[in-house]
Amino acid sequence: MRKALGWVVKALAVLAAYVLLVAAWYAVVPDVKGLAKAKPGKTAFMLHREDQWAREGRKTTLKWKWTPLSSMSPALVKAVLISEDDKFWSHEGFDFDAMRDALQKDLEEGRLRAGGSTISQQLAKNLWLSPSKSPMRKIKEAVLAWRLERELSKKRILEIYLNVVEWGDGVFGAEAAARAHFGVSASGLSTEQAVRLAVSLPNPIRFDPAGNSGFVRKRAAIILSRLQRRGYQPPPSSPPSADFRKAEEGSTEKAAPVPSAPVPPAPPAAESERDRREDAVVREALDWVRQNVEQDGGTSGGE
Repeated sequence: MRKALGWVVKALAVLAAYVLLVAAWYAVVPDVKGLAKAKPGKTAFMLHREDQWAREGRKTTLKWKWTPLSSMSPALVKAVLISEDDKFWSHEGFDFDAMRDALQKDLEEGRLRAGGSTISQQLAKNLWLSPSKSPMRKIKEAVLAWRLERELSKKRILEIYLNVVEWGDGVFGAEAAARAHFGVSASGLSTEQAVRLAVSLPNPIRFDPAGNSGFVRKRAAIILSRLQRRGYQPPPSSPPSADFRKAEEGSTEKAAPVPSAPVPPAPPAAESERDRREDAVVREALDWVRQNVEQDGGTSGGE
């Protein structure tokens, strides 16, 4: 029994050492600070898609055009933040409550899915990592998200994210998405179009922003309702669709108040312990990085 326990302890020590080595590597590689001024090239996720198309014998080409944050519809920026990362301006790269809720849902459904990631985490994954859902990828993502938050301003993180995120088959970034789905520039999006683009982000290939999917219609009405409750006044534009009129008129079917972070039921003790272990691994890696990398002092950027 003691011998077996000894092997388990050694295995855990090796795993911990590996995690720390990975954290150390991604604490200095790749170059994050350069993104404060330079536009990123093709992201890891774009290259993944191109490889996928080649394997499938497809001749799909990337639709991607950089546009400054100031040239994007304010409705799009606000809707994406509400839909994808409502605590973006206040967190430091991680929303542990959302991560825990997502993990709880995964445990209930018996499968590992993406979820609970902040915009900073999503950007780290899109820029540099594979789309795999392995725990080690999450460690890399956590370290890189921490570096993004440390070395770039919030506005810059948001600007890069909105320019590289996938928004359809071969469509990346807000400008290409606006033109591909609605035939307008990112600055010319109506409030309804902007909200539809925002709510399609969980799976923009499955959920066509310009389509008639029930998910897009219902979710868009909810996000519009939240925009209005927070004082956003859309500029005059073309008449909104029936779903949006119902939301504006206070329809309970489409615009009933929805809490931004519903509180899940308390998980069983075993699942709570697993949650704590997941958080502890991420926190330990980040603590090590802070202690060993933040010795140069100060930060670059800041918002």
